[in-house]
Amino acid sequence: MKTRKRLGDLLQEAGLVTENHLNQALENKKEDQKLGDALLERGVITERQLIEVLEFQLGIPHVSLYQYPIDQYVLGYVSKEMAQQNYIMPLKVQDNALTIAMKNPMDYYIIDDLEMATGFSISPVIAAKDDILFAINKYYFKNDSKLPIETNTKNDDEAPVIQLLDQLLHTGIQLKASDIHIDPQEKNVNIRYRIDGRLQTEKIIPQQMQNALIARIKILANLNITETRLPQDGRIKTNVGETPVDLRISCLPTVHGEKIVIRILDLNNALMQLSELNFSEDNYKKYKQLITQPSGLVLLTGPTGSGKTSTLYASINQLNQENVNIITVEDPVEYQLDGINQVQVKSSIDLTFANGLRSILRQDPNIIMVGEIRDQETAEIAIRASLTGHLVFSTVHTNSAIDTVPRLIDMGIEPYLVVSSLSGIVAQRLVRKICRDCITERELTEMEKEIFNQNNMEADVVYYGKGCSSCHQQGYRSRIAVQEVLVVDERIKSMLLNNESIAEIRSYAKQQGMNFLIQDGLEKIKQGLTSMEEIMQVSINI
Repeated sequence: MKTRKRLGDLLQEAGLVTENHLNQALENKKEDQKLGDALLERGVITERQLIEVLEFQLGIPHVSLYQYPIDQYVLGYVSKEMAQQNYIMPLKVQDNALTIAMKNPMDYYIIDDLEMATGFSISPVIAAKDDILFAINKYYFKNDSKLPIETNTKNDDEAPVIQLLDQLLHTGIQLKASDIHIDPQEKNVNIRYRIDGRLQTEKIIPQQMQNALIARIKILANLNITETRLPQDGRIKTNVGETPVDLRISCLPTVHGEKIVIRILDLNNALMQLSELNFSEDNYKKYKQLITQPSGLVLLTGPTGSGKTSTLYASINQLNQENVNIITVEDPVEYQLDGINQVQVKSSIDLTFANGLRSILRQDPNIIMVGEIRDQETAEIAIRASLTGHLVFSTVHTNSAIDTVPRLIDMGIEPYLVVSSLSGIVAQRLVRKICRDCITERELTEMEKEIFNQNNMEADVVYYGKGCSSCHQQGYRSRIAVQEVLVVDERIKSMLLNNESIAEIRSYAKQQGMNFLIQDGLEKIKQGLTSMEEIMQVSINI
């Protein structure tokens, strides 16, 4: 008879958690969430610590599946659905025992089910969750790629295409990809996923599947399947497995056919709290003061994909109360929020940002969010709204917070209007976060010491990720934001009206203790959150 210990007891015996940690995790965990996942999510333990405890206490070995030679025929003993649902991967059969890699080798129900279903005794080994997901995608989906591709009969072709799209979406969710790129080439179609800001090819499908796959996506997104010469945009709201997702579809004609990009909005992880956005203590305090003012214009700036929308949503979600009327005008409405009136821009019927904004002002709003200021007309209405007692949020595309003011003036806005309306500007970038399971410290190079010195900072060590099974040998897992917050005070307003240079304004902001992107980044390097390489990529021009 197996001795069946509980995970909480093992972690306590190892001295990694206290009774208090366990109680808090049990109280706050989501429905159906396992205790181990709740502790990982709260940052109480790392995945490596969890694996080491299970390995030591249960005597179950840990394996890395990155280059593990998996016997193809064993896939037949465990269905793809069961593997995905329970984070398990069959590895080999030896001496009447089936070796199964498991995220949770203490899930005795699964072990019992597998023994009943296969007739083998089950020999569990431990593997990291992401490691198992990569193996499932690599081996099961490789098998599935041998789909029938005769396109003569509609019914024969439909099933494999539905199955293929389902696989692509499942993989995207599991890899935590923000976008799926379907890139037609001369002889085949590349499927690439953007994970933590980096594109990587995960699958290549035969060219014969291209038209059927694109047609399937277009049908689901209510797009015109006969129009292949013009770009089209659409949207699909669906469930992928248990996960509710909102998919943004963009079609672009290329020389080898239509390229499709699917933006994945995971509705389970859609809304972050302001406190989860990696603001430094000083920046968080400044930003909270900006958004709790009764009126004024607060702008977020940064390139596409720098998390501006997430910060905007977190901000208006924090301000969302029964006694406040919040209205947004967006293109597109990315997440639908309870209690907030959201307007979708439709250029085809002349519902532009500017026209939407004019109508919003007749709806007695307290707080207005404009998805993006793209032209003079939108900028003018947003500014006038902020001057007449409304708190207005919006985004612009500039390199830094201070560069935003001349950008608005370049749009043709009178400088005195810009100056009198602006309360503050936040510039933001996303950088990859070092994997907590393989974080390693090292000494600084001479160049790195020089960078710290130039910014009046010091560091004894910096950090990098060695690469492990948890992060699939990348050294990074997920992303964090680096920010700079410029509070537009009376002195800055006066400097702007007197046409003083950006360099002088920058120098004054620095004297007032403003941390620029590079300094916020260096601070996060010191804390072991990210690496020098990541920060240099986002602040090279700053």
